[in-house]
Amino acid sequence: MVMKKVAIAFGLAAGIALWSGAAPAAVGDAACARGDTAVLVRVDGFKARQGMLRVQVYGSNPADFLAKGKKLRRVDVPVARTGRMEVCVGLPGPGNYAVAVRHDLDNNGKSGWNDGGGFSRNPRISLVHLKPSYGDVVIQVGRGVKPVDVILNYRRGFSIGPVEG
Repeated sequence: MVMKKVAIAFGLAAGIALWSGAAPAAVGDAACARGDTAVLVRVDGFKARQGMLRVQVYGSNPADFLAKGKKLRRVDVPVARTGRMEVCVGLPGPGNYAVAVRHDLDNNGKSGWNDGGGFSRNPRISLVHLKPSYGDVVIQVGRGVKPVDVILNYRRGFSIGPVEG
């Protein structure tokens, strides 16, 4: 319950900061500012500047990766008006993790064909292979903050990839 209240507070603070035009250095968990074990997910390649960005982190069990209800942490924040977004997600400790990112373009809370997505280590995805394997996305996180760059991919006709240009 406390984590949920903290997540709501950070989400509201991030929303206010983004609405006012002053994008915070990193939205989400305060673990990055404290130097705790965390991932700083740096998301780029937005198709449009609207909707919500969801960052989910999965633990070391490959069977849990992308399984409903098996995420360790989730942070939802409004999409910033400009620039790369940085989302901090605190972790329980050093170990192996996988990061999944979704850009809910229409902010309906559901995955749709126009939404974007990406993963840690930026594996190639396609319409017939939308979900990469855990081995393709797993990252090792030690003590402190680990930056993780994620480039968003969107459907383009019969293919999926980053926005061109």
